Amino acid sequence: MTSEAPLYKNHALLLSQSFFIKDNKDELLLHAHKYDFDIAFFSEVSDFAQAVEASGDNSLFVIDLDALHNMQADMQSARKTLLLGELLERLPGGHSYVYLQSARQGGRFLLQQRLVDSDCLAYAEKPIANDVLVDKLFNLFVQKKRGDLVRLIFLGDATHVDEAALLEQRVELLRHDDAHTLHLRVKELQPDMVMIADAEYERTEAIVRVLKKNIEADPVREIMMLQRRVDVDLTRNALASGFDGIIPLISRELLTAQLVNRANKIRVSKDLIGKDRATGLLNKVGLQKKTQELICNAGREGRSLALGVVDIDKFKTINDTWGHYFGDIVIKRLSLTLSSHVGEQDLLSRFGGEEFVVVFWDCSLEEGARRLDAMRQAFGAIPFEVTPGTVRTFSFSGGVAAYPEYKTGNELFLRADAMLYEAKQGGRNQIRIAPAAVSPRSGSPGSH
Repeated sequence: MTSEAPLYKNHALLLSQSFFIKDNKDELLLHAHKYDFDIAFFSEVSDFAQAVEASGDNSLFVIDLDALHNMQADMQSARKTLLLGELLERLPGGHSYVYLQSARQGGRFLLQQRLVDSDCLAYAEKPIANDVLVDKLFNLFVQKKRGDLVRLIFLGDATHVDEAALLEQRVELLRHDDAHTLHLRVKELQPDMVMIADAEYERTEAIVRVLKKNIEADPVREIMMLQRRVDVDLTRNALASGFDGIIPLISRELLTAQLVNRANKIRVSKDLIGKDRATGLLNKVGLQKKTQELICNAGREGRSLALGVVDIDKFKTINDTWGHYFGDIVIKRLSLTLSSHVGEQDLLSRFGGEEFVVVFWDCSLEEGARRLDAMRQAFGAIPFEVTPGTVRTFSFSGGVAAYPEYKTGNELFLRADAMLYEAKQGGRNQIRIAPAAVSPRSGSPGSH
């Protein structure tokens, strides 16, 4: 397959002389590609170090400790075996590493201490199955990202919260001063964290139960109490009421650090729940939440939205003819094509299988159709080498609907999906716009 854009956004560099992973190298690569990253294998420290220095931000560096011990032939040393610290000094500084070690090595605490103090991002015990290792590396890729803005609603006196320091870490502070309307503000803004001052909880003890029992409550959201004075009974009652944590007010700096740590954990959880692992795009769960937020913002600001649904034409034939692995490549190439055409405030989701959804912010129905058609043309121009010397191109069909004509995310999707169905029935490789008189079709999406 030929293309200017790289197929894989993320890369893992693996230093290992003997292949210690169960099964084989090809299977490890196959798993990694499904998770949207590639693996480059190195058998010499010098080559590995050079590649680390030349790598970009979207890279992980994985080192087999046994291999590092064995790779000493190029060193001028009177001793046959160097200490671990001396070996680690051969690695480029300013980078973090994932270390793979044996059970024997893992059982020595002093070695573990030396390891985790040496630019250690994470460590794992070998042998480790391909799918397990790839899944853990994927989680590390997620954690390395700075992530989306995290919203924190604070009820009570927020003078001890460092708003500027939080915003630097992409945590937005929203103040609220009425316990009896907090549940309405949470419903409207869907924050990731809620912090309630102990004085407010003492005045309105039912406040957390009201937030927690809402059937639409976000399970990832953390509700915390800021405790300005030590009170064991109050803490016990607060935890029994449903608080996820109690943060004592020791200092402004420590409060900020704790909130940032919690925000980072929330980001990782949201990414793992709301992202498609093969493409890194929003999945159905992530799209539904983000679309709801975007519709609320559009309503407040008087903006329009255009939602498009696209589906690769004759995708079953692609899989049946060239295999599911090639089908996965086509899906990744489409995801990259769509990604290059969306703005920072737009949404893009792999809704399921070969079906994608895009939501354009501040965009009319007609403009949304034009932008979706530009995506269709760009994807149709990509040459795919299906077999050596044989090149094919593929296409997708799409449908578009707009807000505020359709008020909810479900209405928008159903209308756009109905237009996608018409585009398929009308010959494929085209975009259809939703007229007001057409009713959305029934049935589950993704059956084209």
